[in-house]
Formats: sequence, C-alpha cells, structure tokens
Amino acid sequence: MFLFTCFLSETMLGFDLRRTSLARFMNRRASANCRYQPTCYEHAANCYTHALLIVPAFVGMAFLHRLSDNGWEKVTAWVYGMGLCALFLVSTVFHIITWKKSHMRSMEQCFHMCDRVVIYLFIAASYTPWLNLRELGPLAAHMRWFVWLMAAAGTIYVFNYHEKYKVVELAFYLMMGFFPASVVTSMSNTEGMQELACGGLIYVLGVFFFKSDGVIPFAHAIWHVFVALAAAVHYYAIWKYLYKTPGADTHLQS
Repeated sequence: MFLFTCFLSETMLGFDLRRTSLARFMNRRASANCRYQPTCYEHAANCYTHALLIVPAFVGMAFLHRLSDNGWEKVTAWVYGMGLCALFLVSTVFHIITWKKSHMRSMEQCFHMCDRVVIYLFIAASYTPWLNLRELGPLAAHMRWFVWLMAAAGTIYVFNYHEKYKVVELAFYLMMGFFPASVVTSMSNTEGMQELACGGLIYVLGVFFFKSDGVIPFAHAIWHVFVALAAAVHYYAIWKYLYKTPGADTHLQS
C-alpha cells in the first residue's frame, strides 16, 4: 500500500493538473530533498484544517479524563489527549510561521522539526490507551514502553537527519504505526479492532496526498483532513471500548 501510494503520487496516471485552471492554486513540485513552497491559498488551508481541531482536541481530552474511573485511566487519557492536542497545535503554529514568518528561518526550522517529532509522539500516544487499558500477555506488555522508545528514536532521527531522507522518514512513520498494531490486534479482546484498522487505512490513503505537493492543489491540506478523520475514528473507538460506561446506552434509552 505504501509503495502504491508513493508510485501513484509520482505518476498521477499521466494527468498534469498544472495545465488546468487549478494551476494557480499550487506551485511547481519541489526537487528531491527540498521542501515544497505552498501558494497563499495552500498556506491558509494548511493552517485552518488543523487550527479548527485544537479546541475539540482539548475538549475530547477533558471528556475522557472525566470518564476515567481510576488514576491509571486518568493518566492514560492525559497522555493520549496531550498527544492529540500537540499534533494539531504544533502543526498549526508551524504552518502559520511558514506562511507569515518565513523570513525567520531558524524559528521555521525549529517548528518544522517539532512538527515532525510530534508525529512520532502522537503515534505512541494513540496506542497508549490500547496498551494501558487492555489485558496483555507478558511479552506484549513490553510494547507499552517500546512504543515510546520508538518515538524517542524517531526524535533523534529528526534532529540528526531532518529533511535529508524523506522517503526513509515516511517509512519510519508507517513502520511505527503498524508495528504496535501487531500486538494490539492479537489481544483476546478484539472490540474496537475494526475501527482501529479503519483509522489506519485512512492514514495510509492520506499518504497519497502527503506525497502530492505540486501535483494536486491543496494536497497537504487534504492530508490534514485525512489525519483528522483517522484521529476521529480512533478517538471514537477509544471512547466506546475503553472509557464508555457499559450501561450508558441503557441509561440514555430509559
């Protein structure tokens, strides 16, 4: 799937949107290992598509915290919620700086690195509720710590090789996204696995747009929408299967 999305974004089935009226909404594709420069329209879309989700993310975190029955659930809600909030907040700040303060190169570079690091932390945070609140075997239990070691390794990679090997970096994100899934999907309790798989599929499909800057107008903003949809599916699964009170439906219907 990963190779297919990369290949499709490269070829676009032989169709060049730059020859259409949509060309004014995007710039030329960046050369290898260089960053794409969005148009003003794309900058605005990149900012708004994640900025609008900052407040809902904080509300969602508070809601899970309120539903928690014990300290472990509260800590888990906080870790997951902070990862979710950080993803949208840091992304928004980075895109605002890129749009309005592009002359401040050092600040832009710093927030671009933070934006990449937060993705690793968000992936780890997204798995935390499943690894903390579901019954695991002795070997699988180590994954709750290993996933954060992977995030730390990704952080080190960003600080040492930022923007040097883009395909390698993308492969790391996908590997970190799928590797813990092998443990989660092997749990005896399989409730929520369909939603987890659905969200993962949405992320993977979004990679096509992530790799299509300069090929499809607003490609990065569309990628943001895919991220938001996948995160919403995963949040729903976490709420429904890990935090929701078992008798809530009966109570609401009575």
